[in-house]
Amino acid sequence: MKNEKVKNSEVKTADCCATPDLISVDQAIEKMLSQAEPVTKTESVDILDALNRVLAEDLLSTINVPGYDNSAMDGYAVYSDDCQTTGAKLPVTQRIPAGQVGKVLKKGTAARIFTGAPIPEGADAVVMQEMCESDDNDVVINTVVKANSNVRRAGEDIAEGHIVLNAGKQLRAQELGLLASVGLAQFTVITKLKVATFFTGDEIVAPGQALKPGQIYNSNRYTLRGLLQSMDCEIIDFGIVPDTLEATMEVLKKSASGANLVITSGGVSVGEEDYVRIALEKLGALSMWRIAMKPGKPVAFGKVDNALFMGLPGNPVSVFVTFLLFARPLILKLQGIDNHLTKFTSVIADFDWTSGSRQEYLRVRLHQESGKTVAQLFPHQGSGVLSSASWADGLVEVAIGIEIKKGDTVRYLAF
Repeated sequence: MKNEKVKNSEVKTADCCATPDLISVDQAIEKMLSQAEPVTKTESVDILDALNRVLAEDLLSTINVPGYDNSAMDGYAVYSDDCQTTGAKLPVTQRIPAGQVGKVLKKGTAARIFTGAPIPEGADAVVMQEMCESDDNDVVINTVVKANSNVRRAGEDIAEGHIVLNAGKQLRAQELGLLASVGLAQFTVITKLKVATFFTGDEIVAPGQALKPGQIYNSNRYTLRGLLQSMDCEIIDFGIVPDTLEATMEVLKKSASGANLVITSGGVSVGEEDYVRIALEKLGALSMWRIAMKPGKPVAFGKVDNALFMGLPGNPVSVFVTFLLFARPLILKLQGIDNHLTKFTSVIADFDWTSGSRQEYLRVRLHQESGKTVAQLFPHQGSGVLSSASWADGLVEVAIGIEIKKGDTVRYLAF
């Protein structure tokens, strides 16, 4: 499966292939997703703890919502036949607030009614109070009334026996409210995806420690953890691993034994101390390595025991970008989410750019200009400039060998 394309003929793309030793971004996504089998283990959760969880079953309603015909606003319940001329005057014979049931409405009369209150038997319309004049005993209807006006019918939102939500739906706040509206307090969801992480490099140290000459703080750990937490994953964090093949193999084997997916950063390039890729080939299988993209060419993908493995690059921006493009749809599919493909939209470029032999992903910020959504380019697009990811709203994709001119329509991926 390929990532979703913007159906806009004005978007500048290129029908070019990657260089022979690299695969394209679309090929990489297709290869990864083809090996992703959704987690099947389930558990029951309370609705109060269900935010972001993924349904493991179709959920049916045992009731109608609303459960009875009710008023859509404050006003007067009437027979529409009694109000076919402006100025009809009717005696008000009852008052029906929400939570109470009125009596049968006699023809030629009206009932004072409030939003959500049951429509009294006999009435077939509600006139909003702004269209009425009333005193203590009577109401004048200053409009011609149509049958069914301002009446919410039983089952109008959800009908008894119908599916409320399908399996594979990730539960947002609005879905929790929907399930509560049909009285569902517990349901079955997919267990949380277990993702193990570790980070290589003798030069990286944890924040809070003093830096020695040649050392840097490990920003990738916190970027990656934050991204995984935002996707409701259960994280198994092995921290920083020494730059030796033995240490890398040990932690890789340990992490694969207890996780559905292992994600690392660093150690997947061609340096003499890049041991992650070598460890993967010794303990499991490497099915993909180099991608024709910038930033983020070295992305290792494979399998160790029953766990999938993804080795992200070491540069901070490369970690962020490759996670969005590859890890995110992979995780969504593993979680059993029915809508896991990456979605691009189109915006207007506020810059000029010419790409080379790799597909590029530029950090941009959106603004409105003459009624159009325009992408402003961050001035420094280096893969080590993490401030660009914090500044930006998303990425503009520039296909291989394409020249972008200011005013062109381009493909845009929101963070």
